[in-house]
Amino acid sequence: MRQAGRYMEDYRKLRAQFSFLDLCKRPDLATEITVTPVERLGVDAAILFADILLVLEPMGVGLEYAKSDGPKIHRPVRTGVDVDRLVDFNPQEELSYVFDAVRKICAALNGKVPLIGFAGAPFTLASYLIEGGGSRDYRHTKQLIYSDRGAWHALMERLARLLASYLNGQIAAGAQVVQLFDSWVGCMAPEDYRDYVFPYTRLTIASITPGIPVIHFSTGTAGLLKLLREAGGNVIGIDWRVNLDQAWQKIGYDVGIQGNLDPVALYAPSPEIRRRVENILRRAAGRPGHIFNLGHGVLPETPVEHVIEMVRAVHELSMR
Repeated sequence: MRQAGRYMEDYRKLRAQFSFLDLCKRPDLATEITVTPVERLGVDAAILFADILLVLEPMGVGLEYAKSDGPKIHRPVRTGVDVDRLVDFNPQEELSYVFDAVRKICAALNGKVPLIGFAGAPFTLASYLIEGGGSRDYRHTKQLIYSDRGAWHALMERLARLLASYLNGQIAAGAQVVQLFDSWVGCMAPEDYRDYVFPYTRLTIASITPGIPVIHFSTGTAGLLKLLREAGGNVIGIDWRVNLDQAWQKIGYDVGIQGNLDPVALYAPSPEIRRRVENILRRAAGRPGHIFNLGHGVLPETPVEHVIEMVRAVHELSMR
C-alpha cells in the first residue's frame, strides 16, 4: 500500500513540478508513478496511483489537497439538507481520467504483474465528507448518525452505489483486483458498525463485477473482524495491532488475509526487518491465500532500501 509516495525520489521530483490533483488527473503521470515502484521494489503487483477522495470532488464539496495539511472538504456535509445538495454525477464521465490511467498502466505493465485498483469504503468517505478532514473522535460523523439516521442512511447508500460503479469502471479498464479501504471504521463500536456501516460495505462489495477478487481492508478493527468478514471480500486486510494467525483463525480459512507488518518497522535495520517478516510468514504457516503487505501505507521518510529489503526477505523466506 502506498507503493508510490514521498519516500521515493522519483515521486518527489514530479510532485515538485505538479500539484497532487495534476498527478492524479494526468494518465501519463499516473502511469509513470504506478509503474516505477514495481520496477524499483520488485513487488508482485502494482497499485494504481490515485486517491480515495477523487470520487468526492465532482460532488461539489470543495475538495482541496493542501501540501502541508492534507485533504480538506470546504463544504462539509453535516445535515440532511447538505446530503440533498450533493451533486449527482456519472463516474464514467467525471472520473474518466482514472480509467484512462488504468488502461495505460495495464499496457505499460504488459502482463508482468497484476494491477490492483481501489476505492475508499462508504464509511471512510462519509466521514471525510462530514468531518471536513482528519479527525480523532469523529464527533460530527457520529453526531449525524445519532441525530438524523435518515440522512446518514441516504448518504451511505448513495456512496455505496457510486463506489461500486467507480470500481467496476476500473475493472472494465483492466484492473484485475480491487481493494476497498475503510481506514477510519475502527472508530465504530461493533453494534454501530452492524447497524450503520455493514449494510453499505456489503452492498458495495456485492455490486462489484463477479469473478474479480476484492480485498476488504481496514485499520484498528481487531474487534470487528467477524463483521468485516461477513460484509464481504475474498481477502480481509488487517493492520499490525492483531497477530495474523489469530486474525485468520477468527475470520476463517476460507478467505484470504492481507498483512500485516507495522510500517514503522521499515525504519529498523535490515536484520530486524527480516526477523519481523519471518515472524509474520511463520504465523501464516504456509496456508494459501496470504498476501504479505504492510498493515497500512509506506510512511514518507521510509528508506527505499529498507522496502526493497522487506520484499527480498518475503520472496526468499516464502520459498523455504
